[in-house]
Amino acid sequence: MKIKHNKTWFITGASKGMGLALTKYLLQNGYNVAATSRNTKDIVDLFGKNEKFLPLNVDITAEKEVKKAIEKTFNTFGSIDVIVNNAGYGLVGALEELTDLEIRQTIDVNLFGTINVIRASMPYLRKQKYGHVINVSSIAGYNGAALSGSYDAAKFAVIGLSESLHSEVKDFGINVTVAIPGLFRTNFMNDSSLQITANLIEDYKSEAQIKMWQQYSGHQPGDPSKLAMVLKDITEMDEPPLHLLLGSDAFQIATAKMKANLETFEHYKTLSVSTNFD
Repeated sequence: MKIKHNKTWFITGASKGMGLALTKYLLQNGYNVAATSRNTKDIVDLFGKNEKFLPLNVDITAEKEVKKAIEKTFNTFGSIDVIVNNAGYGLVGALEELTDLEIRQTIDVNLFGTINVIRASMPYLRKQKYGHVINVSSIAGYNGAALSGSYDAAKFAVIGLSESLHSEVKDFGINVTVAIPGLFRTNFMNDSSLQITANLIEDYKSEAQIKMWQQYSGHQPGDPSKLAMVLKDITEMDEPPLHLLLGSDAFQIATAKMKANLETFEHYKTLSVSTNFD
């Protein structure tokens, strides 16, 4: 991959959370940043006017809007070097509680929004013969938890599609990393980034769960500013990781699950291999 000192970054969901921290860090260090939000006023108010900053009003679930945003980014800066698919939101609710619409909307934003950006940006990256796609999943995309089934499903899918994309584009000089963060100290648990199903069933205690998570807000172990530095650093590596755990909690949860899975696979190995033809 060609290493450039003035890379252009395209970041979705830049008005808050990790996207905001990353946008702030990159602009402070002289990078070109195209930052998307459903309301560009949110990010213009934060960063003001800057020749290296391109605020874009984009609904990532609308394919035509995404294509126009990618095209405008390229026409403004002359290249697109790093794509960060960060936009998304969580939905609290047991699967029985969730409506069809709630599930589809969660998947649409967290999964299909990422796919839309990848498809729109790939022609530019292939032509350049370099680039880096960073898809933000979650430790919830590696270890499913109760009351977040639709979000977990989308984030599991982001890991799978990142692995596929890596195999598809590595020969074009394009790197792919799926970031798997744990809990970071953002407003994710206290704003529209975390929603609750409208169809509550008392037995599941979903409302109590979200209140517990909200009380934990402000005490998450992860530092978003350090995450931003790490994401920048991996784009300068000759061989960046495909999977990147972020946060000590993510590392502990993922490695514990891997160990438990290996033990379970070995325990049931006889059953597993018994299904072959004799």
